[in-house]
Amino acid sequence: MSKQKSYTKEFKFRVAIEMIKGDLTIAEIISKYQVPRSVLSKWKKQLLDNGPEVYKKGNQPVQAYNNGNMEKLHATIGRLKVENDFLQQASSKLML
Repeated sequence: MSKQKSYTKEFKFRVAIEMIKGDLTIAEIISKYQVPRSVLSKWKKQLLDNGPEVYKKGNQPVQAYNNGNMEKLHATIGRLKVENDFLQQASSKLML
């Protein structure tokens, strides 16, 4: 039995967009990404069928904030602000 290859959602989206653009032929896309024609057709259909969901009311485009990363981001921003303030004060004292 052969192991089925797994692709990221970002990869699937990028390839499906390339198919929709039409800049490359299907054969060129198959060669470029090494993905079977049937899989490419499935991804394109999924994108076309589910594309309107992107514009659904209340849709949050950035999911990183929903994964508990918000606290980490705030902590990083706070740390960087403190460092920046310190360096600005030190820099102004050196200029005098």
